[in-house]
Amino acid sequence: MQHENVDAESFQQILDATQRFIEKTLLPLERQVEEEDAVPASVAESMRELGFFGLTIPPEYGGLGISMTQEAQFLMLMGTTSPAFRYVFSTNIGLGTRGLLLTGTERQKQEYLPRFASGELVAALAMTEPDAGSDAASLKTSARREGDTYVLNGTKRFITNAPRADLITVLARTDPAAKGYQGISAFLVPRNSPGLSIGKPERKMGQHGSQVADVILENVVVPADHLIGEEEGQGFKMAMKVLDRGRINVASSAVGMARRLIDESLNYARERKQFGQPIADFQLVQAMLADCETEYYAARCMTLDAAAKLDREGAAVQEAACAKYFSSEMLSRVADRAVQIFGGAGYIAEYPVERLYRDARVLRLYEGTSQIMQLVIAKNALRA
Repeated sequence: MQHENVDAESFQQILDATQRFIEKTLLPLERQVEEEDAVPASVAESMRELGFFGLTIPPEYGGLGISMTQEAQFLMLMGTTSPAFRYVFSTNIGLGTRGLLLTGTERQKQEYLPRFASGELVAALAMTEPDAGSDAASLKTSARREGDTYVLNGTKRFITNAPRADLITVLARTDPAAKGYQGISAFLVPRNSPGLSIGKPERKMGQHGSQVADVILENVVVPADHLIGEEEGQGFKMAMKVLDRGRINVASSAVGMARRLIDESLNYARERKQFGQPIADFQLVQAMLADCETEYYAARCMTLDAAAKLDREGAAVQEAACAKYFSSEMLSRVADRAVQIFGGAGYIAEYPVERLYRDARVLRLYEGTSQIMQLVIAKNALRA
């Protein structure tokens, strides 16, 4: 159970400051970020000052410790601008630090969490491999114990923030004889470790400005105390605990992105004239807008409900999977309708819906594909 460390009034101030930051700084930079495939360093500096890097890290480690419900609301707001901005800090408040917070030793938390919270260090989580995506239990990266060190070998694929990360949580197999997810452990691996190299950032369909690259480990030696937690074999369990929150995060981002697309569509429909009147007057355009608003509202309610359950009970496997599945699919439908409402203009890069349409697509793949969500949801329903 999580009690809110940030009261409603203080949290509203955070949201208000974020809204101003989006309007004054981020929205005007969207096109530049898209074209240069990079977020200016000044943006990260502003985010450090605003405390974004420590939002979810508990106060005892230098963060604010906002609840899951508050985090969902914050990410919905951040979703109204380019996703690249979110990735500047998102691994520090999400996947990159959550495992450490849940299963790390007190010494590990004291050493690293305050530096993540301040933005001094950038985090990343390296789980996916060339042959292990949705099937994380089949990962091959190995960690061999040698005295008071571990030697890591393997390749991690499509790792968010890898080019910028200072400390990477790497999932590796410590027991080659163990089947499936048993025998998988998690390690804190500094970026500057000899033998660790980062591949060239991938060219992506959308979400330009957020960098994704391979992490290659060739006989990388880390001290034994860089194993997260007290014992081997807990890595997969740790990753699964992190996923509930990660899936609610994706759902929240989808809700925010849908809001932006709907607002762009509403404004365009009021301004664009055909047959002597605004296209907003046409009932078939109104029908598309109504479908967008309805699905957006449903996704928002589901996501906040899943977040509230996670706050109350510490777990929300079914609700998180449902919210992530519905919200990411909803976003793709909303993005498609937005392009339709814009007509030919929706296909032109001059208008933001062209970029938002491409940015939306990957949310159906993150933190488990829609098909994996369907399996999770069905298995949980059958078990219940």
